[in-house]
Amino acid sequence: MSNHVLLQNPLTGLMIGILATVLMQSSSTSTSIVVTMVASNMIDVEPAISIIMGANIGTSVTNTIVSLAQYGNRDEFRRAFGAATVHDMFNWLSVCLLLTVEVCTGYLYKLSGLMVSNLSLPKYKTRKFDMLKVITKPVTNLIVQLDKEVIEGIATGQYWGGRRLLKVWCKYNKTYILQNVTREVNVSSSEGPNLIFKLQNVTQLEEAYITSPTEKCYCLMSYINWNDSVSGVVLLVISLLSLVFCLMGMVRLLHSMLRGPVASALKKTINSDIPKPCSFLTGYVAIIIGAILTIILQSSSIFTSTLTPLVGMGVIHIERMYPLTLGSNIGTTATGLLAAMATSGDKLKAALQIGLCHLLFNLTGILIFYPVPVMRKLPINLAKMLGNTTAKYRWFAFLYLLTAFFLLPAFVFALSLAGKYALITACAIIIPLLAFIIIVNILQRKMENVLPKVLRNWDWLPLCLHSLEPMDKFLSKFTGFCKMCQKKLDQPRANEGSSLSTINNSCGVSPGADSPSSFHSTARLIQDTTKC
Repeated sequence: MSNHVLLQNPLTGLMIGILATVLMQSSSTSTSIVVTMVASNMIDVEPAISIIMGANIGTSVTNTIVSLAQYGNRDEFRRAFGAATVHDMFNWLSVCLLLTVEVCTGYLYKLSGLMVSNLSLPKYKTRKFDMLKVITKPVTNLIVQLDKEVIEGIATGQYWGGRRLLKVWCKYNKTYILQNVTREVNVSSSEGPNLIFKLQNVTQLEEAYITSPTEKCYCLMSYINWNDSVSGVVLLVISLLSLVFCLMGMVRLLHSMLRGPVASALKKTINSDIPKPCSFLTGYVAIIIGAILTIILQSSSIFTSTLTPLVGMGVIHIERMYPLTLGSNIGTTATGLLAAMATSGDKLKAALQIGLCHLLFNLTGILIFYPVPVMRKLPINLAKMLGNTTAKYRWFAFLYLLTAFFLLPAFVFALSLAGKYALITACAIIIPLLAFIIIVNILQRKMENVLPKVLRNWDWLPLCLHSLEPMDKFLSKFTGFCKMCQKKLDQPRANEGSSLSTINNSCGVSPGADSPSSFHSTARLIQDTTKC
């Protein structure tokens, strides 16, 4: 399987990484699985690199979903969606650049191979460090337990007969018996001068044991008579719904906690820079903080999902969230390295190499898109552009989420299944067309006179090809009632925002787009006015 033709295509591996991470909602889990597969010789290091890159993109779907919780307020939604997609933009830009470099030069594979080639690696297994499982495992064990032997058997391609993936019985009785076993053995016989070996059936008594289940596992799924497929679908739906409700609850909780003076003090503290002459180090310190917090949490999704609503409420600027997000990308590689160190023997070097590829990929992306100010602004400006688009057309957020994390990966994966010629043909048409559109758009804004008159704007094209207005009008026919409700939601918040601006001026808080979130009642406004 390590030489499977499908996995040799880097684009296919990239899309598999995206889809798998989106479904599992955890890049730490997907990278750990990839590391284990490399250690088990199921796939080679080179095709696994593109899967790791896809996992980096897929992990940002969680904080994009979190931003939808602030859908009701246009300004908050604009900031929150921009903050969520700044992680997407960095990952997409890094993958587009470094995957091309990797295919052409093998940069990550060769550098990581050089790093592990001369290492004197230990022959013992390290203990895995995971703080969150200490809290979550007792709860999940009450719901479902898995048979790890079956998982390992499936991963190594072994046949497991009728054994189930979900563990139903936890205690067995072993009964030892003696039984006749017939085997084919080589028996030598002499015929003339020659010694001849023949296969012959030999029956002999051998000791064996029969296992009989005696006690069911103490978990919900072991007492429900569902097969593995049905149980898996039900658990997936419940877990996704739980995730959405928990994330919405987190946003509501932050809204209630961070109000008035608390929001102003927190905003001033987090967005402040290190005093001169070391102010240029502020972003790098933020990267280190983001990496440390992600290592502790063992999840970049949790860390960035916590920051997203804070940006939406104006507590943190997107320019400050960006380096924290980059740090979380570094911190999430710790899980893969720990999974690699948990292997032993000859498998350790290959597992450690793919873990280092993940780390080198993120470090290289940071070196490209952070130290140079022009490159640093590129992901931020792209994210702000998406935020402004969603503020005008709020349905665009759902379209982006569906396209970037589901339809696009599924489309490329389907082309890969159709064969390399179909994929090459599609790429030869789509990539130059996208490059042309991007270049012309940049020139239209910066150097319009360089372009011929026909390309100075896109008015000569049908409106649906260069504007979202036709789609907005089409969708408004089916969501007229929702739009009426939305106007009612926006209007009070807008009034509260103007009242809050007056209060902030009297309290010495500077107004602006990143002011703290508006209050939810007139009584609260009067109360804060009295305090001021």
